[in-house]
Amino acid sequence: MSLKTHGRYRYSPISGRPHYDWPDGKRLAFYLAVNVEHFHFGEGLGHTPSYATPQPDVRNYAWRDYGLRVGIWRLFDLFDELELPACLLVNSAVYDYAPQVLERARVRGDEIVAHGRTNSERQGDLGEAAERALIHEATATIARHEGQMPQGWLGPWISETKATPDLLKEEGYSYVLDWPLDDQPVWLTTRAGPLLAMPYPVEINDAPALLTRHHTAADFTGMIVDQFDEMLNQSAQQPLVCAISLHTPIVGQPFRLAQLRRALQHIRTQADNGQVWFTRPGEIAKHVATLPPGIVPGSET
Repeated sequence: MSLKTHGRYRYSPISGRPHYDWPDGKRLAFYLAVNVEHFHFGEGLGHTPSYATPQPDVRNYAWRDYGLRVGIWRLFDLFDELELPACLLVNSAVYDYAPQVLERARVRGDEIVAHGRTNSERQGDLGEAAERALIHEATATIARHEGQMPQGWLGPWISETKATPDLLKEEGYSYVLDWPLDDQPVWLTTRAGPLLAMPYPVEINDAPALLTRHHTAADFTGMIVDQFDEMLNQSAQQPLVCAISLHTPIVGQPFRLAQLRRALQHIRTQADNGQVWFTRPGEIAKHVATLPPGIVPGSET
């Protein structure tokens, strides 16, 4: 029986790949991904901490808005306290609604990753022309404000059509976060050339962990610590990418922020051995692009 396939990559067991290092011989690349999202009022999709009510769903809309008004600022302060870089996965609508958030990100030197226009919509619901327009609009908005287009893309709700990687490559993107297939970067095939699939967590991700699977804040802290410690041990054998995905109205709540602080303090302490590269996905992508063909899966000549 022949199964349908995407044709984007071939199977590659992680245990049999060529060796390489991160810059300065480091073994584990670690990055923080912060989802910075804005939503329609009274319509469309949106995370909810409890059951949804008929539109306008004031309670859940306001809870999401807490992330931009309060949560993101607490996270910025925490990252500054621990001297941690981050990338912001930004809905382009945030530029009009809360430009102060992006101003703080520029001061910090955080990377801006495109995250569509708004998480009230899902690009997987669109035809190719409409999806191309969505990608172009979000990209142009970020480029206008930041002076350059973003290198990376995460689809709202991690949603894709069959053409999404092709459209992203044609728009000029270097990497995509939508494909959580590996602990190392992998090159995807597109009709316009290779596009890097950057490891991005769907497990060590506060939205599914805390809102869908109903783990506690302390549970999530334990998950982060165990993920990091185990990946640090595994990275002695091969370079790996460890990431944490955060959403501002979720871990921005004070009781969850306290737990996140404990997890990040642990990571900072354990990283004193000099084997951890605190970085951003764009820097990982740039490093991978310098490696010879045949090193990273999908780059074979």
